[in-house]
Amino acid sequence: MNNKIGVPGADGGDPMAVDHGLAPAAPPLMAAPPASQPGQAPTTGGGVRMRLFGRTDVGRIREHNEDNFLVADLTQQSRGLMENIRSHVVGAHGTLLAVCDGMGGAAAGEVASKLAVDIIYEQMQAGGPPRHREELARRLVRAVEVAGLRIFAEAKLDRNRRGMGTTATAAALIDEYLFLAQVGDSRAYVLRGDRLELVTRDQSLVNQLIEAGQLTEEEAENFEHSNIILQALGTADSVQVDLTFVRVREGDTLLLCSDGLSGMVRTEELRQALMANPEPIDVCKVLTDKANDAGGHDNITVIVAKFEGGPPPAPDEIAKYTKYVFTTDASELGPIADPPARPLSAGPPPGPDGTEPRITPPAGVNAKLGATQVGMNSVDLMRQISQIEEARASASGSPPHAPPQAAAPPAPPPFTPAAAGTSTEADLRAAGLPGSGLGPWFWIAAILALGLVSVGVWFILGKH
Repeated sequence: MNNKIGVPGADGGDPMAVDHGLAPAAPPLMAAPPASQPGQAPTTGGGVRMRLFGRTDVGRIREHNEDNFLVADLTQQSRGLMENIRSHVVGAHGTLLAVCDGMGGAAAGEVASKLAVDIIYEQMQAGGPPRHREELARRLVRAVEVAGLRIFAEAKLDRNRRGMGTTATAAALIDEYLFLAQVGDSRAYVLRGDRLELVTRDQSLVNQLIEAGQLTEEEAENFEHSNIILQALGTADSVQVDLTFVRVREGDTLLLCSDGLSGMVRTEELRQALMANPEPIDVCKVLTDKANDAGGHDNITVIVAKFEGGPPPAPDEIAKYTKYVFTTDASELGPIADPPARPLSAGPPPGPDGTEPRITPPAGVNAKLGATQVGMNSVDLMRQISQIEEARASASGSPPHAPPQAAAPPAPPPFTPAAAGTSTEADLRAAGLPGSGLGPWFWIAAILALGLVSVGVWFILGKH
């Protein structure tokens, strides 16, 4: 992303200052038996304590910071990095975190990311405490969708902001269930024990090629078009939000970040920093410094949250990318129905040993030097795949594999004459012009025209 600036609620002065207000917490609902799926039980609030901090930095190259982040306790109706939020027990309304990486240039990226965090917060704090965990998940998805629509509308009204957009990685926690809404290529990781796992999936061209088996992680580090993401808030009137969830455990650590961090610092370095620093404020500083030391080619934003008081992790239990699928009609006014009894996992088919292979986007050290772009049509995508296959074939001396065919039919070929000054029948028809085939009506009309001309000539000569 290029040229990002701002922190949620900042208005000059202290870069971490945000507006906030306090309100009494609503009484929690009656506790329910443990459930294997987030939406099966009413929300209870309480029990899980969070210690967190967030930080954003312009980096070493960009002139402006177009990133924004959000830290909010929805029960207190308060946002920012005040002490009562930096350490709090998750209440009946839940806790909300978000990282947004803006794009668009001329400060438009800053506008888009600031709108995103403000609108998501505004939408999430409206209404009473969620009746069920699934209701909180619905609110989160809806908040991200509304943010995208309103940013798109703002861009249409101001021609100087046309094309502005932002990524969004938003996390909402209620009791021990963490929901994650993803648009773009900012990321969320969970550290459990000594294992750091990516729990979101980049919506980017490079990740799509990796998952399709057309690009290795080593090749991805130097991929020419690593700056292309498949969607962003504000670039269209609707987005497809990728919703996942994690059941947090005692001792877990959540990391949200923009690609200014994940694109500059390897996953192993992220893991070591999270394990070596018990305080979130220290982790944020260490990670920001690491990204800058690696070149600081983009804005850097990071939120770190440590969980205390949740259930202990089972032996060998890991956090992983797990899709959450809604099971009820969003327009339903009654209580949210129970979802399926088991989580629905998305990803590639199991490997030969029966385990699910973990395909994660590369955490390469090469920065995205170009401005981030959104979208690529199928023809361009196939061209990229073809170029990759040709490069591999040249290196190995074997013929390239045929890339998959694009879903859309190929465009008609341009009109090119077979030789200078001549055109074939096929050329004419390809160009949308009539060919040389002459039907019987043409000859009838020609004979009649010739007869009329003859009569006219006779009439003129006869008068003379």
